[in-house]
Amino acid sequence: MGKKDREERVQERETFYQKRQKTQFKNKAIAIGILAGIIAVLGISSYNFYVLSSTVTPSGEPPGAGPLGKYHIHAGILTMIYGQQFDYSSAAYQIKSPYISFQKGNGETIHMMATNVTMGFLFDSLHIGLDDKCFTFPDKRAFCTNANYTLKFYINHHEVPDLRNYVFKDQDRMLISYGNENDTQINAQLARLDGFQLIT
Repeated sequence: MGKKDREERVQERETFYQKRQKTQFKNKAIAIGILAGIIAVLGISSYNFYVLSSTVTPSGEPPGAGPLGKYHIHAGILTMIYGQQFDYSSAAYQIKSPYISFQKGNGETIHMMATNVTMGFLFDSLHIGLDDKCFTFPDKRAFCTNANYTLKFYINHHEVPDLRNYVFKDQDRMLISYGNENDTQINAQLARLDGFQLIT
């Protein structure tokens, strides 16, 4: 075997080794990229779950609330935005406070577990803004009274100016309605609310 043949074989081995190194490096880079993508997706998902779930519970007990657990009453609620029902049954709105909450995957029955807990405290626990003018989703979309649409509140068929400071009584029915509905449409929403079967 001549010198030229030996040099060619050495070169072939070096070329093969270099190709293998490049292939391994490329595969490692792809694997690292995929892993980074998975970590990013998990990070974003974890953050969203944290924001929608764990951080919405207000700290401390409601001002003026009675002892927790010695009281348990229920009220029905219906929230209609442009004629569509807002869904409180998703995990993002379930049991965010031990004092007042939605439970058991139900978004129509509110449970109050202590006396003197306001509706404002419930909505604070859900990170939903509520005052006499605006209903604001956790993602900051706001539905506010303006020239074309109004935010209206009803307790047991009686219109009230606001719900925030209201402490409901057992079996109350509360309607929050945003839009430009006429009396007939509001009455239909109230009838729908009356049809809710409250869970205990």
